[in-house]
Amino acid sequence: MELKNIIFIIVFLAVFGFFAYSVNNLIKYLKVAKKKDDRFDNIPTRLKRVWNIAFAQTKLLRDPVAGTLHLLIFWGFVLFIFAVIETIFQGFYSTFSLSFLGPVYSLITLVQDLFGLLVILSIIFSLYRRFIQKVPRLVVDKHGMLDAAFILSLIMFIVISMYGQNAAGFANNGMSYHESELRPVSAFISGFFFIGPSSTTTFLYEFFWWMHILLIFGFLNYLPYSKHLHVLSSIPNVFFANLDPVRNTIKKLNLDDENADTFGVADIDQFSWKQILDGYSCTECGRCTSVCPANTVGKSLSPRDIVVDIRKRTLDKAPLLVEGKTYGELFEKTLVHNYITDTVLWQCTTCMACVQECPVMIEHVDSIVDMRRNLVLTESEFPAGLNPVFKSLETNFSPWAFNPADRAEWAEGMNIKSMAEDKNGEVLFWVGCAGSFDDRYKKVSKAFATIMQKAGVNFRILGTEEKCNGDTARRLGNEYLAQMMMQENVETLNNYGVKKIVTACPHCFHSLKNEYPQFGGNFEVKHHTQFIEELLGDGKIQMKKESEKHKVTYHDSCYLGRYNGVYDSPRKSLDQVTGINLVEMERNKSKGFCCGAGGGRMFLEDEEGGRINEERAKEALSTNADTIASACPFCMTMMTDGVKHYEKTEEVAVKDIAEIVLENIN
Repeated sequence: MELKNIIFIIVFLAVFGFFAYSVNNLIKYLKVAKKKDDRFDNIPTRLKRVWNIAFAQTKLLRDPVAGTLHLLIFWGFVLFIFAVIETIFQGFYSTFSLSFLGPVYSLITLVQDLFGLLVILSIIFSLYRRFIQKVPRLVVDKHGMLDAAFILSLIMFIVISMYGQNAAGFANNGMSYHESELRPVSAFISGFFFIGPSSTTTFLYEFFWWMHILLIFGFLNYLPYSKHLHVLSSIPNVFFANLDPVRNTIKKLNLDDENADTFGVADIDQFSWKQILDGYSCTECGRCTSVCPANTVGKSLSPRDIVVDIRKRTLDKAPLLVEGKTYGELFEKTLVHNYITDTVLWQCTTCMACVQECPVMIEHVDSIVDMRRNLVLTESEFPAGLNPVFKSLETNFSPWAFNPADRAEWAEGMNIKSMAEDKNGEVLFWVGCAGSFDDRYKKVSKAFATIMQKAGVNFRILGTEEKCNGDTARRLGNEYLAQMMMQENVETLNNYGVKKIVTACPHCFHSLKNEYPQFGGNFEVKHHTQFIEELLGDGKIQMKKESEKHKVTYHDSCYLGRYNGVYDSPRKSLDQVTGINLVEMERNKSKGFCCGAGGGRMFLEDEEGGRINEERAKEALSTNADTIASACPFCMTMMTDGVKHYEKTEEVAVKDIAEIVLENIN
């Protein structure tokens, strides 16, 4: 055994000993989380998603430029693993080579050599985008910028040292490849600097070999203390992310736990281990913040900052908890209030755009709602404007202060039966609070009911027995009110033996479909745009062959589209109308922009920054459409207000899909 091997073994043991120590600490910090969270179900689906998102990088490629850069760097490093393995084994046995793999080794070395060059170019371009071009979403604090510069430079020097080692090795081998080896870039570099074997090339080979391995070891041990911790944690985070459709649901809170002295999350130890892992996994790429509607219009909310603050608080407090400490200056602070302000938490519309764009499947919204729960249920701290909303939900079973006895007034004269009158209907029309009480959306309820009547659908309503679906209270953190209404609704629906439900409200749709099973309510739930599409497809309603020409743009509801993947049904229904020319806004479908009303924001005033609905209305108006089509009561209200703001009410109408279809039925 040579001296080189002995030195390497000592370095190797020290490096991996310290790395194991660092990783073990990070695992210990995960264990301070008290909230239970089982993420080991459906392993095959989880593995498939790891391949699609982590390795194929499908989410990152939604941004073609940045996504391609990251894809090259990622796969370059995957291929470098083989080089690292070979180099490490050479540390134990100097003449070791993977050349016994034959043609496979040839392919590995060729691709690795070519990718190395692409990685260097990608890093240079990444540094240019971050420090020269200063792409807004990449701008972070000084520490973050320095960290990014250091880690990217470190990666580049790892690649450069690889080329140095290979070029010197090529020269040492008489300016030729070793057996089964193909390294054209390294050969070109070697030919440029060397003419053959010499003492210099022998020295440089050893120099670059040690430089390469020490940089790799340094990189490995820097990761647990860097924002690039995601290199270690992102793939596990993708694996453990919530599965569709569960990913977009809020988990039930056990309000009957007699041992619980708090509800929701005020500090990191009240999170689940997965929520802390989210903090570890943040790449600080800023994709979440760049699509956040609140941040876009100048509000303080930054989904990236929330996740980074979770990580900061974890690294501050968790080591003390692991040591068994329970007092000190740090314990006088909490995550909520001291790291993340109340104002920021209440600015979230729960649109899920941040989750949609996150390349490592961080669940920002779940954490935000958990912190809202603590503010409402434990501290009774929430915006004053929510007081009448919560009071009305408790007494009138609606966020608006309307008499619950008036829920079915919209249906007077339409010969619509309630379940109490006759429960033998094929479909229950869940009208929702807006469809029952809001003067504008009552017209949508009537329009959709008329369509069903024309199609011969045997449907019923609950009338006065219907209560708010619970979405507003739940997203605002008032789990108590949400569960009260959900449980009572489930009992009513189950007593009538309801199997199939249709609703014009995406918030009702999402709750009934995806969250009511938590409370024993298992129903087939369709949104009215899906139902209309089916009626058209089955020929139960016929469109006019000739209709008035209209240029229409459709606004995607977050709770219909991003939460439930319903993008095509509204568009297909509009396509059936002869005179409609459908034009898309710049941000549409999965990249659609929120109206600003979700997450209970419908009932809160904007105290900072601009108005989200005005931003979206401006985009809709830029299409020069004469009609903005909607499929959500909240979206309709917000888009109508936005059009009013720009004084375009005379030129541009805001209509529901049902209204447009009804206008064009034979």
